[in-house]
Amino acid sequence: MQIVSIIIAALLSENYVLVKFLGICPFLGVSKRINAALGMGMAVTFVMALTSFVCYFVYQLLIMLNLAYMQTVAFILVIASVVQLVEMFLKKKIPGLYKALGVYLPLITTNCAVLAVVLTNAQKDYSLLFSILNGTASGLGFTLAIVLFSSLRERVDKATPPECFKGTPIALIAAGLLALAFMGFSGMRIG
Repeated sequence: MQIVSIIIAALLSENYVLVKFLGICPFLGVSKRINAALGMGMAVTFVMALTSFVCYFVYQLLIMLNLAYMQTVAFILVIASVVQLVEMFLKKKIPGLYKALGVYLPLITTNCAVLAVVLTNAQKDYSLLFSILNGTASGLGFTLAIVLFSSLRERVDKATPPECFKGTPIALIAAGLLALAFMGFSGMRIG
């Protein structure tokens, strides 16, 4: 039951983008086209899952060395390393996606949602399995949010809103409405 609870919370009721408002920069920047949004979402999901895995062991080591107060610094170093590996991989193997993500790919390093996931894993003292599960589900929640938003943006771009709402204003209104919809899940209780 705890596995289902973690998944539902990460996808809906505690979605890092639409409920906690973390990771907004790539959410707004890469959400103009569904393909780029899906690529960014998958990259963030991979980074969140892998950093959750690595940071679990880093945190256990910090506890053994009585250096738990250094967790944030250690986690940031792990995140930066993983993002660099992902960036090099995409540049070499999937150059189209690398170009589509542009400057937002290295910005995953400073995406506070990624850091929030590993800090949550440490704070809630999740096991290795639950840490990876939370990281993966949180990444999929990010992907869900950015893909839904990009589909809304594509649809709104084809519409003819009043001149004062064109571009960024209508995108922010759409993001706000989507966030309101996700915040409706915050009252859910599993079990």
